[in-house]
Amino acid sequence: MRRRLLTVLAALSALSLTLAAAPSAHAADPTSMTNGFYVDPDSSARRWVAANPRDGRAPAIDAAIAKTPMARWFGSWSGTIGTATGAYVGAADARDKLPVLVAYNIYNRDYCGGHSGGGASSPSAYANWIAQFAAGIADRPAVVVLEPDSLGDYGCMTQAQIDEREVMLTGALAEFNRRAPHTWVYLDAGNPGWASAATMARRLHEAGVRQAHGFSLNVSNYLTTAENTAYGNAVNRELSARYGYTKPFVVDTSRNGNGSDGQWCNPSGRRIGTPTQLGGGAEMLLWIKVPGESDGDCGVGAGSSAGQFLPEVAYKMIYGY
Repeated sequence: MRRRLLTVLAALSALSLTLAAAPSAHAADPTSMTNGFYVDPDSSARRWVAANPRDGRAPAIDAAIAKTPMARWFGSWSGTIGTATGAYVGAADARDKLPVLVAYNIYNRDYCGGHSGGGASSPSAYANWIAQFAAGIADRPAVVVLEPDSLGDYGCMTQAQIDEREVMLTGALAEFNRRAPHTWVYLDAGNPGWASAATMARRLHEAGVRQAHGFSLNVSNYLTTAENTAYGNAVNRELSARYGYTKPFVVDTSRNGNGSDGQWCNPSGRRIGTPTQLGGGAEMLLWIKVPGESDGDCGVGAGSSAGQFLPEVAYKMIYGY
């Protein structure tokens, strides 16, 4: 009996070594390592509610938006990036919750759109920044949405600029795999209104999505979950047919409760969507954009800057008018 037990233990040990040596993007499922999603205690909605407790809109914004798990965005404004991501993920880990982070600092960010222009000063600066971003997370569980709009924003770019961007994204994914083994990274894939499924599948593949856990859709946009699910499935059919693999995807539902009216920049009459959850037609439905944060100086956010919290817009988005 003892010999048989030793044989079994030896086999298990060999299997463990084999699995450890096998290439794997992620060692564990971060959703199984945590108990629900993290509510950002310092989101723009929460800060506004705390600063304006007597405002008649505050109770609704607090209950419907500020207390909902949503992503925190990180960029040049975040200070020392490894310290920033480490503190945020550490706070979530202390509460046994899963944090969602957005990396938004790629060189030539929003190059064609312009409303959210900026980013790292060079490709090498970005490589250093993203390495520190991942190192701050380390082996704690997390979800990261990597560079919203980066693969849809090709309209005015030269082929050399496109190639440069794809190299940066591929390098970023490698850093997460190396430094943050319990993080699921979703490479952003725009939305159904931006590029055909075939085009997006090619862009994802060329930017290294094979290394990522999956891809993200509808970030900061308003298209319905059903439209995004159909698009994500179509992208996966293209990935399968062309390259022999598929990937899970997530959908930003923060502002798609009324769908889209065709406008992307602070349209009126939009509504918050399904709160952050596992499943729902995609691997996860996430609030990636904070409802009420401006898309830029446009639409009902005229006079605002991208990312500025607009309480009246947030309040109306709760009720859909």
